[in-house]
Amino acid sequence: MADLERLESDILSQVAGADDEPALESVRVAALGKKGSISDLLKSLGSMNPEERRTMGPAINGLKARVGEAIQVRRAELQEADLERRLATEKVDVTLPLRESALEAGRIHPVSQVMDELTAIFADMGFSIAEGPHIEDDFHNFTALNIPADHPAREEMDTFYFPRKDDGSRMLLRTHTSPVQIRTMLEQAPPIRIIAPGRVYRCDYDQTHTPMFHQVEGLVIDEEAHLGHLKWVLEEFCKAFFEVDDVKMRFRASHFPFTEPSMEVDINCSRKGGELRIGEGDDWLEILGCGVVHPNVLRHCNLDPARYQGFAWGMGIDRIAMLKYGMPDLRAFFSADLRWLKHYGFSALDMPSLAGGLSR
Repeated sequence: MADLERLESDILSQVAGADDEPALESVRVAALGKKGSISDLLKSLGSMNPEERRTMGPAINGLKARVGEAIQVRRAELQEADLERRLATEKVDVTLPLRESALEAGRIHPVSQVMDELTAIFADMGFSIAEGPHIEDDFHNFTALNIPADHPAREEMDTFYFPRKDDGSRMLLRTHTSPVQIRTMLEQAPPIRIIAPGRVYRCDYDQTHTPMFHQVEGLVIDEEAHLGHLKWVLEEFCKAFFEVDDVKMRFRASHFPFTEPSMEVDINCSRKGGELRIGEGDDWLEILGCGVVHPNVLRHCNLDPARYQGFAWGMGIDRIAMLKYGMPDLRAFFSADLRWLKHYGFSALDMPSLAGGLSR
């Protein structure tokens, strides 16, 4: 018993002399740890005879309890002393500005913002939003769109293909959002008035192209749609999106397999002083492609071209974002650079609306 008293006195002395929590933790491990002195005594109880265990068991367990309590008391004292020391030495400059809240510091990516702007504009014209899968088959991505079997767009140099299936077919990452138009026409009876924004994928990478980018396409199908309606829709869109009172548009003949006739659309702009201004000047800027839906596309969607007709258009969301907000390099859109996002991003509360203004 005398040995236990000496051991307790020695341990309690070490506890009292611990100057900080790491030192106190070392004392605890040395006494109560797996290989600690008190733990060794507890292990030795198994080798004692019953008479010795009746005497030593309570004594050793009592020692363990007293040492544990002393350590807890000393830890509380050290924590209180540390808090008092910090309160005495650390100061807060109440004149410093507050940190931005997450709502104030966070930024909406320009692509997301432009998608919201597009949605606001076309929803006001009566269009609904349509979506589809990113992984498509050959029929929806090419065949139903009247794209010939030998068309360059079908080659692996332009399209991301998956490995061949057992039947020889191959799935692919959609190269445009036009498959959404096909799926809508197959599932929904006319009249149809939709826009299809989303990600698309092509094998391309430079200052104005990336392997993954964003497109929005529009489709109108009914019994009376014609080019006059198409021109009005595009003119109203450009005026609303670029927030100008008037814009001149030029429609140039072009060729797309899925429309006939097909056209490229230019809008007037000014490049004076190295600044691009839409709706001013005598220069021209290509903005999108459009046309009347090809009869073969309607037939693939089980629609009678003698009864139904329509028009469609498509544009790059990233491209029109660059034009509107003066971004020089498309690759920066996907670089995850917070400095870029803080510069070009939008406040989370800047919800675009036609009434309040698309960009504020």
